[in-house]
Amino acid sequence: MLLRLEIRNIALVDEVGIELGDGLNILTGETGAGKSIIIDSINMLLGERFSRDLIRTGQDKATLEAAFSVDNQRLADIYEKFGIEPESDGTLIISREYTTGGRSTCRVNGRIVTVSMLKEIGSRLIDVHGQYDNQSLLRNENHIDLLDAFAGEEIEEAKNEYSQLYNRRKEIKNNLQKLSGDEKDRERKIDLLKYQIDEIKNSKLKIGEDEELIKQKTILSNAGKIAETMEWLYNMLFSGSRADNAVYDEIVESVSKLESISEYDEVYSSIRSKIEEIAFQMEDIQDEIRNAKNNIEFNPLQLEQIEERLDLIYRLKKKYGNNISEILQYCKKSERELDTIIKSEENINKLKKQLTGTEDALYGVAVIINQGRVKAAAILENKICGELEDLEMKNVRFKVNIEMPEKQGEGTGIKFLDNGLDKVEFLISTNAGEPLKPLSKIASGGEMARIMLAIKAILADVDRIPTLIFDEIDIGISGKASQRVGEKLSYISKLHQVICVTHQAQIACMADNHYLIEKITEKGSTRTKVEKLTDKKTVDEVARILGGDSITVMTKNLAIEMLENAKKLRKIKKN
Repeated sequence: MLLRLEIRNIALVDEVGIELGDGLNILTGETGAGKSIIIDSINMLLGERFSRDLIRTGQDKATLEAAFSVDNQRLADIYEKFGIEPESDGTLIISREYTTGGRSTCRVNGRIVTVSMLKEIGSRLIDVHGQYDNQSLLRNENHIDLLDAFAGEEIEEAKNEYSQLYNRRKEIKNNLQKLSGDEKDRERKIDLLKYQIDEIKNSKLKIGEDEELIKQKTILSNAGKIAETMEWLYNMLFSGSRADNAVYDEIVESVSKLESISEYDEVYSSIRSKIEEIAFQMEDIQDEIRNAKNNIEFNPLQLEQIEERLDLIYRLKKKYGNNISEILQYCKKSERELDTIIKSEENINKLKKQLTGTEDALYGVAVIINQGRVKAAAILENKICGELEDLEMKNVRFKVNIEMPEKQGEGTGIKFLDNGLDKVEFLISTNAGEPLKPLSKIASGGEMARIMLAIKAILADVDRIPTLIFDEIDIGISGKASQRVGEKLSYISKLHQVICVTHQAQIACMADNHYLIEKITEKGSTRTKVEKLTDKKTVDEVARILGGDSITVMTKNLAIEMLENAKKLRKIKKN
């Protein structure tokens, strides 16, 4: 619901604030007073074009701001989509500023948004009738939702079943796409996987093999140095030379000499024992050094083979993993994937059968939904024609056109939509003998507004737009028709906030809140003023509408009588 509208520096408006209420809000005033500015300002807040020519003369910018009370849950998807933080009390603030330089800034709850975002948000808040913008009923895509809402429980169960089948079908098609894909891509994938598996398997890798090969390569690459070192060590420790005894022989002799003096002191005996231990250890390592010395062999062919093997492992690591373990895991994963693809033909056939069965079931439920819609459409057509006749449009024909594609044999080949197979469009003929046409093709603004009013009167219980605006809905009507329009506006205002610009007293009398728009000239400057009328001033304004500039006692009494009758009618309509 629109709570407050503030307008600054728009056309004749310098600064105006309007507090709007529940029910039916009526705006009246002389032609040119600025009623259209109020509606235009709301339209611009909903994302319509903002012309710099509208900026009040002498000002460098114009600003608009509106406060709404909203259902946060209903707007949750919009809030999430645009990153808007909802207020806990359900307040929504929309503002728009436009400068003479052409710069436009839009905000929702303080967050800057684009004009297109503003339009999407505005379409959830207000529906404007009487202009050709922001009319939800003129958008064909909305007709099916309105018909379904009118049908209610008649098709609710079938729609729930359809939704489940529709989601199941989508899941099956996604799985089919994953398995099938492009045939050439599939064959290329199979060839690639086979090559990768063969390359890894033919290498016959063993975990830890690369570390062992690196060790062997290091030894072979340094074989000369190692052999020389081991030869020297053996000779020095165990062979000696012509000039010197071997180290081992010297140690043994040391033990013998210490043996001869060990009885003189424990210190000598201890030293002898330690040196003797060294002799025993050297005996143990003699064979090791000899074997190491004798086994050192530089083999260029073996080194080349090791290098080739390491190079193979290096290339495999670059392709398939950081180590041999990861390479082998990649091979197993590729084998599983290859097996899945090879077996996919069987799975594809199963999924195709499931898809056919699901689409058959889906079509069957769509037929049930169609039957429910056709039944509801007939009732809706009669009701709306009755409403239009009540509004003095005697020769109007209204039709809910429903088209559903027929199933052609097995495998429907039909494009299933998330709400069924029906294409729904509201058609109308406003004059006898004229063909039915889409609502959007109707030229008369007055006729359009009354048609919208009739449709809204029927769909008031199911239409979720909280605020409806009817701009000069009384064009081309008078008397009885005006009375009916006023009554229907009052009825709709039970469930919606309604804002209506009118020149008809019969409609103005039905107001729950009445606002007078006046043009005032002071000190050589003209501005628009908005006043919420008290009961007494409401009488004066209705009398003005009835009698023009000349307000007599008779017109005033007539105004009082009309307001009293309207109050009784409102009481009946509201109950």
